[in-house]
Amino acid sequence: MVEAAGRRRARGGGGAARRAERTAVSVETARYIERNIPNFEVLTTEALEIIEHNAETVLEEIGVNFVNNPDALELWREAGADIDGERVRIPRGLARQLCSTAPKSYTQHARNPERNVEIGGKSLVLAPVYGPPFVRDVAGGRRYATMEDFRKFVKLGYMSKWLHHSGGTVCEPTDIPVNKRHLDMLQAHMTLSDKPFMGSVTEPSRAQDSVEMCEILFGKDFVQENTVMTSLININSPLTFDDVMMGALEVYARNNQAAILSPFIVGGAMAPVSVAGTLTQVLAEVLAGIAYSQLIRKGAPVIFGAFVTSIDMNSGAPTFGTPEASHITYGAGQLARRLGLPFRSAGSFCGSKLPDAQAAYETANSLNMGLLSGVNFMLHACGWLEGGLVSSFEKFVMDADQLGALHKFSQGVTVGEEALALDAIREVGPGGHYLGCAHTQAHFKTAFWRSETFDYKPFETWDEEGARDSETLAALRVEKLLHDYQQPALDPAINEALNAYVVEKKASMPDAFM
Repeated sequence: MVEAAGRRRARGGGGAARRAERTAVSVETARYIERNIPNFEVLTTEALEIIEHNAETVLEEIGVNFVNNPDALELWREAGADIDGERVRIPRGLARQLCSTAPKSYTQHARNPERNVEIGGKSLVLAPVYGPPFVRDVAGGRRYATMEDFRKFVKLGYMSKWLHHSGGTVCEPTDIPVNKRHLDMLQAHMTLSDKPFMGSVTEPSRAQDSVEMCEILFGKDFVQENTVMTSLININSPLTFDDVMMGALEVYARNNQAAILSPFIVGGAMAPVSVAGTLTQVLAEVLAGIAYSQLIRKGAPVIFGAFVTSIDMNSGAPTFGTPEASHITYGAGQLARRLGLPFRSAGSFCGSKLPDAQAAYETANSLNMGLLSGVNFMLHACGWLEGGLVSSFEKFVMDADQLGALHKFSQGVTVGEEALALDAIREVGPGGHYLGCAHTQAHFKTAFWRSETFDYKPFETWDEEGARDSETLAALRVEKLLHDYQQPALDPAINEALNAYVVEKKASMPDAFM
């Protein structure tokens, strides 16, 4: 059934699919960002060289653990590493040499080719929040997430102009068994959106399920020859690579699918309290993880990841939008570029319990940091609340709206003849105004970025309309986007094959909630 669906797709999707495409409403999605601004760099060349030297020292003298993974240990032994139990000590230069076969950039294909994304170079691809077990909205407050919540987030992501990617676990649907929910989540991404998406990493067999479902959607040969998933592989900092995440990485690398190798850094808990010390550990972990991906398959697409936060030493809670996190992110971006690898970091990070002023300040700091640090793939770009425990519907649309400002800022400043506007200055002259001049009339519709969520009305109008705050306005936007949503066309044979795969897989195993 998988191969039949792939052949049908290759022939153009069939008459029913073509009819569906002709009648579908087109939802506008901005092209991924291509920066026309410089990256912000905080470290000198000398400082970078010291950190790189020290990271190699960590790998050579201290080493990293590959837990419950004898096959990985054997691969490392064959590559020239020193193995002591589960400890892998990597000779200086070996990890960097292995990393050199990873591509500098790659294309992730969407089922709608117009929504393919380029990851690497000067690009920035924006994807939504990932992983929270709770959701929040103004009507129901904070609660455990359900599959219906998940589907709503996928629809909002599809309808959001400035999001390029559907993401992965936009919330954790706790009403579905743990061993089966990945099937429903993947099917939602594949059918409710036509943007790129992520696969499952919670168990190697679930990563394999992700590959097989993609083979139904795209065709088996297409999947083996092209990258259709970018998935998140977290490193258990400090310096530990567990068998679950590495097992998922092995599946994706073998099948030519991309993986973000990302240390999970909470400064003061999982890494040193100093910026330079943290960057040393981050680089050591990323070098080891990406090197291992290349042992599995040379040329497997990967991303240098850095999830960075610090810790409040009074409460133990993670903090976001801090100067230290910015320094680490900027520095990690420099290290990634020196390796010639795509970079993942930043997001709509905040520690606030509500989409309030704290959330806005911390999120703005984190988003702008991501843009200026040279991030190529930004997971958690919208919807993050309460240190990543909550996916907020209102914050999702507020953040997604603000991503438009990143698009505008990244364009830089144009200084062509029309942009310099000397004729307009001549036309208006001293003491005039520009509202009616030819230059303004020609450009006013596109000259300024404008929020689709915030209120710009005079006080009197705002007051008469109920003095609505940002969260209330965001709730109205959520309602409108979901009301306007129309499912993108999908070949009925492919849809049927996906349904059959999910039903068969679920029937093959008992429910498990642990």
